[in-house]
Amino acid sequence: MAVVPARGGSAGVPLKNLALVGGVPLVTRAVRACLAAELVDQVVVSTDHDGIAATAREAGALVVERPAELSGATASSESAVLHALDALGADPEVVVLVQCTSAFIDPEDLSAAVRRVLDGEADSVVSGLPTHEFLWTAAGAGVNHDPAVRPRRQDREPQFRENGAFYAMRASGLREHGHRFFGRTAVQPVPARHAIEVDEPGDLELVRALAPFIDRPEPIDVDAVITDFDGVHTDDRAYVDSDGREMVLVSRSDGMGVSLLRRSGVKVLIMSTEHNPVVAARARKLGVPVLQGLADKRTVLRDWLHIEGLDPARVAYVGNDVNDLGPMGEVGWPVATPDAHPRVRAAARVVLTRNGGSGAVRELCDRVVAARPEPSAQAVPAGPARPRFGPVAIGDTLVGDGEPVYVIGEIGINHNGDLDIARRLIDVAAEAGCQAVKFQKRTPAICVPEEQKGQIRQTPWGEMTYLEYKERTEFGRDEYAAIAEHCAGRGLHWFASPWDVPSVEFLEEMDVLVHKVASAGVADHQLLRALAATGKPVILSTGMSTLSEIDAAVEILGTDRLIMMHATSTYPLPPEEANLRTITTLKERYGVPVGYSGHERGLQISLAAVTLGAVCVERHITLDRTMWGSDHAASLEPAGLEHLVRDIRIIEQAKGDGVKRVFPGEEAPKARLRRVTA
Repeated sequence: MAVVPARGGSAGVPLKNLALVGGVPLVTRAVRACLAAELVDQVVVSTDHDGIAATAREAGALVVERPAELSGATASSESAVLHALDALGADPEVVVLVQCTSAFIDPEDLSAAVRRVLDGEADSVVSGLPTHEFLWTAAGAGVNHDPAVRPRRQDREPQFRENGAFYAMRASGLREHGHRFFGRTAVQPVPARHAIEVDEPGDLELVRALAPFIDRPEPIDVDAVITDFDGVHTDDRAYVDSDGREMVLVSRSDGMGVSLLRRSGVKVLIMSTEHNPVVAARARKLGVPVLQGLADKRTVLRDWLHIEGLDPARVAYVGNDVNDLGPMGEVGWPVATPDAHPRVRAAARVVLTRNGGSGAVRELCDRVVAARPEPSAQAVPAGPARPRFGPVAIGDTLVGDGEPVYVIGEIGINHNGDLDIARRLIDVAAEAGCQAVKFQKRTPAICVPEEQKGQIRQTPWGEMTYLEYKERTEFGRDEYAAIAEHCAGRGLHWFASPWDVPSVEFLEEMDVLVHKVASAGVADHQLLRALAATGKPVILSTGMSTLSEIDAAVEILGTDRLIMMHATSTYPLPPEEANLRTITTLKERYGVPVGYSGHERGLQISLAAVTLGAVCVERHITLDRTMWGSDHAASLEPAGLEHLVRDIRIIEQAKGDGVKRVFPGEEAPKARLRRVTA
């Protein structure tokens, strides 16, 4: 039996036994260590304090109410142990006195001490720190050494400093002698990092600082993660250039962590007191909602949890400064960065090991994902697809309802076979704020119909057959390697529409993140089967297709990693043929994320598609609509693309999150204009 004396009084640290270390009360840490010890059968907490008693019961211990005469500062720990044994009528062979003052107790050390008593090696065992220290009296005399003889460390046997963590003893001997040391006494060595006793505030601060490095990281089982921004996603510094533009430092690894989190079904939200464009920009990149300019985070958090139907006990909030204490107090898993304000670290249930801007968010995401159940390996029963609407992961980006619109700059064949033009169009897409660019990949000998191969065409490179022209404008391995490198440098995804099976194999060798089925390929089942076999996400355009043709394509591709694009394959597209309500039809019929691939002139139809729920938008782009080639006339020039992305992001912000609240900008007119009557 393990007995943990935990009275309410403490001279050095008020209510010390409830003090948080790594977000866990000291008494809870002691109980958990005992419960985890293989040779401990029962754990008892002896206390005179209701709060300690409740905490101990929650941790899984039995509680014995300690009488006042055994609760004073002069009462011995042995008296508490003997009282607990008598109160429970217990007669264990071995009793272990475990003290809350040691924040770090290894369950294996506890079991080792018990085993030494059970095996007859000792009657009592004390935890001790091996040391080679030389001790002196105040008068300058050597205590454990002769000052005239200073042997080397390796020539001296270690001595042991009692650290007060635990004492294992034969219960009958304790009853007979009334104290913990009797008969043969042995020492159970403990590592230096476990040997700190909490007797004063400085000790408490020390163990709190050590906890992130000593505690074994545990999975964090929650349904939602809410984060502050400055000091959590960033290193809490701002960089300002000569034009006054503000930038922050973030960790790329956070993006993948958030992506994994969202994919596992965990809701994510960023909350910030600042109203800074950089916060919104990072949230868009991560694909998570953001609430900014908050004067009272705690109240907004309560409203958000209520609207989302979340149990606060199953929510994590990670912060770093004192304005995070309110929302941290609302959730079951308050989390702090290691460089957080001391009050925030003290309030945290978990203190991370990585600082903000250096992977703190990724660390938290990994621990949350570790607690999620593995996806079921059972086959999905036959029947119509159940609406789920995504999201689908493309690399580190989620595409689906509730995510930022995924904007694709369709370069297609508008590069005219010129790698320099392709690079310039990639730059146009990056500077406009797109997430991806798309090309088209063909094997001309397969894709060009026989009757067209020999037709003569007038081209910018002179007169040639149509087959020669298509081969002249087709990029190969070297060009696509250069494209991949340039896109990586600009932070863009790239992929292509393969028009034949060898092109699928080519793109697989280039390791694209996703494949696109052009509207012309919807009925090419050989092509669709090759794409399905890759296991990659697929974006399926539906232009010039009937529902029965789309049904057949979906039967081959499946819906697990499918994004569908509503499209009308008229170039340029007249408004009366846009039929945007088909976006809703496709979502309801197939239960997958649905976007819009536009071939119209102007921006209005694409923007309307976003308001109707399109999760991604694809538009052809060109350097100049008057350039030679079939697709340039229905393409957007750089300024048009920039305006499209800008307006999509404005629409996203304007749609909001559905949480009804008073915004900061309303406070002044509310105070001036609002009348309140009974």
